[in-house]
Amino acid sequence: QVQVQESGGGLVRVGDSLKLSCQASGSTSRRAMGWLRQAPGRDRELVAGVSSGGTVYISSSVEGRFTISRDARDNTVSLQMNYLKPEDTAVYYCAVTQRGGRQNLVQEYQYVGQGTQVTVSS
Repeated sequence: QVQVQESGGGLVRVGDSLKLSCQASGSTSRRAMGWLRQAPGRDRELVAGVSSGGTVYISSSVEGRFTISRDARDNTVSLQMNYLKPEDTAVYYCAVTQRGGRQNLVQEYQYVGQGTQVTVSS
């Protein structure tokens, strides 16, 4: 069983940066860790994920602006968000897959946090 807790959301302006952090409890060995987001009226989407071996997936909608990093020693994953846009406004969720889960498939993220709100004002 894995539990995750996000932190770092908030209200920012267009072009600003924000860093989200996530602390996982329980073993994340052989599990991918990532970030999902859901905007009002839209489906939950996978923003970025990283496998236990360090393979990274970044959604095309944020590529070049967002960076995901993982620290296996601390059981943490972070999302550095730069050049934020209004369309990045959403609730962001930290998530962990089951063992062997792929970092680039949203449906494989089994353990999901409660979410943190990111609002980008224009």
